[in-house]
Amino acid sequence: MIIPGSGSQALAADLAAILDEDLAPVEYERFPDGEVMARIGDVSPDRAVVVASTPTSDSHLELLQLQDAAREAGANDIVTVLPYMGYARQDKVFKPGEPISSRAVARAISANTDHVITVNPHERAVCDFFEPSAIALDAASVLADPLPHDLVEPLFLAPDDGAIDIAQTVRDTYGTGETDYFEKTRLSGSEVEISPSDAAVAGRDVVVVDDIVATGSTMSESIAVLNERDAARVYVACVHPLLAQNAVTKLARAGVERVIGTDTLERPVSQVSVAKVVAEEL
Repeated sequence: MIIPGSGSQALAADLAAILDEDLAPVEYERFPDGEVMARIGDVSPDRAVVVASTPTSDSHLELLQLQDAAREAGANDIVTVLPYMGYARQDKVFKPGEPISSRAVARAISANTDHVITVNPHERAVCDFFEPSAIALDAASVLADPLPHDLVEPLFLAPDDGAIDIAQTVRDTYGTGETDYFEKTRLSGSEVEISPSDAAVAGRDVVVVDDIVATGSTMSESIAVLNERDAARVYVACVHPLLAQNAVTKLARAGVERVIGTDTLERPVSQVSVAKVVAEEL
């Protein structure tokens, strides 16, 4: 049985259809004091697959409630699917006194589940914080499908050399093109120069690929550089379209042709689903 979190309802429904499993009836409520409540209907699943992205603190608590409700309903095997794992970027102590937030939430999630599946966590090392460790799936390949089939000398750019694998995955799935990454050179305490490391961009269609677009600030700065260098069309493709605050406006003002995201976070730009990738693991 597939049990959806409130922010992953479409993905959960697609997953249930692919696996030919029942989709649990779930209700979500918020009490006057601000507390959240997620409850499942009258079901008795042997295996429960809880599908819930956790971009907010409330969504984390909702996930814990759904896990507990599944166990209470008699599930012998609980699989927790985290299409997007919040707090995953705090994977170490950066300043004295700080928590390792990803470890804290991983321990909480692990307490009432038997298996954990993540999708493109920002740092794969966070999987080791789960008990037992989580499985990290790479869904970047699905980003190639919505791209136009007539890209001109396509160049797939990663935001830095650490994300070049994502750009290469999208390029390989698309079938043609080159890959490169942006280099960041600090000029002063507040000024950073961003530029593609090698490849020429003039007259070429460019796809900027990343695992997540949060505020869109760095991405829009990168696109400005591409425009200055006379790139043709510029597309943004990301696994997790968080798009917080005014990120969509920033990207539109920067001249992005189109933003493509998956449904790990269900947004208007979620043009492709990771359901098949998750289903293959299940």
